[in-house]
Amino acid sequence: MSEVSLGLNREPKNSKTVILVLIFLFIAAAGLMYVKWWPYYHKALTASGTHSIGKSILGIPASAIGSPSWNDAVQYAGKYFKSVWMAAVLGIILGSLVQVLIPVRWLQRVLGKANFKSTFYGGIASLPGMMCTCCAAPIAAGLRRKNVSAGSALAFWLGNPLLNPATLIFMSFVLSWKFTVLRIIFGVLLTFGVGYLANRIMKGQEVTNPNLVKGQDVSMDPQGSFWVRWTKSLSVMLLQIVPAYLIAVLVLGALKVWFFPVAGVSGTVALILFAVAGALFVIPTAAEIPIIQSFLAAGMSTGPVAALLLTLPAVSLPSLLMLSRSFPRRILLITLGSVIVAGILSGVAGALFI
Repeated sequence: MSEVSLGLNREPKNSKTVILVLIFLFIAAAGLMYVKWWPYYHKALTASGTHSIGKSILGIPASAIGSPSWNDAVQYAGKYFKSVWMAAVLGIILGSLVQVLIPVRWLQRVLGKANFKSTFYGGIASLPGMMCTCCAAPIAAGLRRKNVSAGSALAFWLGNPLLNPATLIFMSFVLSWKFTVLRIIFGVLLTFGVGYLANRIMKGQEVTNPNLVKGQDVSMDPQGSFWVRWTKSLSVMLLQIVPAYLIAVLVLGALKVWFFPVAGVSGTVALILFAVAGALFVIPTAAEIPIIQSFLAAGMSTGPVAALLLTLPAVSLPSLLMLSRSFPRRILLITLGSVIVAGILSGVAGALFI
């Protein structure tokens, strides 16, 4: 009798959980269809016919290094946010909803363990997102607040920009299949390698939410309605993420005149400089393609632009700041260092084989 009673009491809760998960998946799919999938379908058709997806967001490469200015900061920020604002809003909404709609135990079962399996699932889950590093960061932060393992959250974050199927298609049409192969090889190594390394480092230290130690599921917290919990989650995310995001984009927009010089640098110096600058700078999804086109047209050698192929989309100073409260500092520094090293290796491979 007691078992039957327990089963009956459990069923409504399970049904509610399934409904909440389906609501999240519907919102995610509808948002991605409107912001990413449908526009990228048309952009792919354009790329196949014109071998271009637009002009470089950096403009024509400067022949001489200029001086940072407020005008440069505002102009670049304006172009950048015009391109990404819808995806950024979607990322913040999904990052907050994942905390109140998806049960902790569901995510823990798939993404919670500090092993390669969770890293692999995190990377695979990133493929439909097709987001830039800054737009994927709020979702990664939301996953971490659900105590998902560091490796799986990092794989999700890195996989969004690096393994973006649409970007790979654009790249094949606009640049060449060699650039695409290079991006896939180093993108896979970086996405799953950094995730696996982070899990190894964090093994035994993954419980970051004290409620989980007591076995409580914050997504099913009976205190407060869904709207109260979601508003709280969204407010915290906005306060922690948006200010750093805005300020960092403005700063990088002002400093971009120093980041990618064409004249006066070459060889190993240019390769290392572009790898570091690309890892710090911020761009919209797939913007590295016209940027690389513009540098090749300006006479830059293949090595430095092959470094940008990896470092420009992978991470950025704004996205690192956005995740500064979600990961230990050493994990983020290791991620940044790994991106720079992988970018240098990608540049060497590009110089040899492209």
